[in-house]
Amino acid sequence: MRPNRYWLLRLVLAFGFAQAAVSMARPAVSYRALSLGADERAVGVIAGVYALLPLFAAVPLGRRTDRGRCAPLLPAGVVLIAGGCALSGTAGSLPAMAAWSGVMGLGHLCFVIGAQSIVARQSPPAAAEQDRNFGHFTIGASLGQLVGPVAAGLLISGEDGALGRTSALALVVSAAVGAVSLASLWRIEHRTERPQARAAAGKVPVRRILRARGVPAGIFISLAVLSATDILTAYLPVIGERRSIAPATVGLLLSLRAAATIACRLVMPPMIRLLGRTVLLTGTCLLAGLLCAAIALPVPVSALAPMLLALGFCLGVGQPLSMTTVVRAAPDRARSTALALRLTGNRLGQVAAPASAGLVAGAAGPAAPFVVLGGLLLVAAGLGVRVGRQPGAADGEPEPAARRRRARQPSR
Repeated sequence: MRPNRYWLLRLVLAFGFAQAAVSMARPAVSYRALSLGADERAVGVIAGVYALLPLFAAVPLGRRTDRGRCAPLLPAGVVLIAGGCALSGTAGSLPAMAAWSGVMGLGHLCFVIGAQSIVARQSPPAAAEQDRNFGHFTIGASLGQLVGPVAAGLLISGEDGALGRTSALALVVSAAVGAVSLASLWRIEHRTERPQARAAAGKVPVRRILRARGVPAGIFISLAVLSATDILTAYLPVIGERRSIAPATVGLLLSLRAAATIACRLVMPPMIRLLGRTVLLTGTCLLAGLLCAAIALPVPVSALAPMLLALGFCLGVGQPLSMTTVVRAAPDRARSTALALRLTGNRLGQVAAPASAGLVAGAAGPAAPFVVLGGLLLVAAGLGVRVGRQPGAADGEPEPAARRRRARQPSR
């Protein structure tokens, strides 16, 4: 059977629709929770539950993908995303909203593990090719994050009496948007190896994966970048309410951030060639940390827009480079599990960061969590130096596992 040359394009399109559904639903959930009487702490808890179920499911799903096919996780994820969105729109209590938010998060995890594993398995082994494919893959997420908040903002009214009804409508529409991604998922995986051969290879212990040089740093950088994106999506509506910024304007601001991330990922290969991974990863995390902290200042919308453009550009680097770092550092037969561990770190950040943000916001105001995020990204900037210096980080160098195998072979 001839492999489909357009598998990456179709995967990007599917990811774009799935991410658009989630990006519509996340601010809509915050607005609907506010209409049901939630305060800053409750919004943080609901945002954290989105990541709670995936926190426990990521590694088993990664193990299953390492032993078999990746593609079945994609439609399963879409069904869970659409169901979680729709049922969040009909929920009449905060606990019910939290539960369906968790279902939505589980669906997103299934889709992302399957999709990232397909990219890792079907990409050429060179680091430059993996960077390019992972960068293009994450454009799908950025496209969804660009369209979703704008659509949610247009559907949600800022009037107190209509907020609950219009936020529910946005959640139902997001379910329909997510379901569209099913049209791009047919025959998306190349069957180059039998599942039985993968299962016979045995599983690599999690401890060994986490001890591989580059994996822990890649996980933390991904956690910091995603936490910044996640809390920005969940808490910019709260800041907008406090500063009398209309929901449509908040959605536009979030979409500006996503547009800048798309632009970053389109030009990331030449930036890597020009600056190198160490400078690029460290510099963008450092600048993103400063910009996150600056959002806490009472700046006008005219200043928030360029700040979010710059922040989105900086945040666009961390995710694709952390994917490549983890894939190249992990053992060959545990790449999906390593990606799942990276996603576990992401979800851990999505549980802890919003919950902590809710506590900080309740004590110091809704802008305070952005100061905490700024500190987290500064730590990631320090780890970026180590990631850039790890073996196999530069284009053309062999992977660390291969280097170790050759080092153990006797010289002839």
